[in-house]
Amino acid sequence: MDEIGELAGRLRAFAAEREWERFHTPKNLAMALAGEVGELAAEFQWLTPEESAAVMDDPAAARRVRAEMGDVALYLTRLADVLGIDLVKAAHAKLDESERRYDPATYRGSARKAPPLTG
Repeated sequence: MDEIGELAGRLRAFAAEREWERFHTPKNLAMALAGEVGELAAEFQWLTPEESAAVMDDPAAARRVRAEMGDVALYLTRLADVLGIDLVKAAHAKLDESERRYDPATYRGSARKAPPLTG
């Protein structure tokens, strides 16, 4: 079993031991995930680009960022498990699509959005 699979199993057991499965609906998990992403974003909200790049140099800020990223990873992993989505396969599929959409010759050094893939 891969590490994400092990984490999903641990989360599943954690929820079952507390009888929380009924609360772990896709809607609730997606909303909790969005909230945690907001908390992560708040850690960077007023930082300059340079300060944000150095955030892990501050032990207190690094602890908060790590904790928020852990929360995001947990909710995303739990949501994927509840929906039966292989998170690693989904991420690879998305990266495959991005490689097709954003060819290096056209998009090197550019932040512009590519048009949707056709066919």
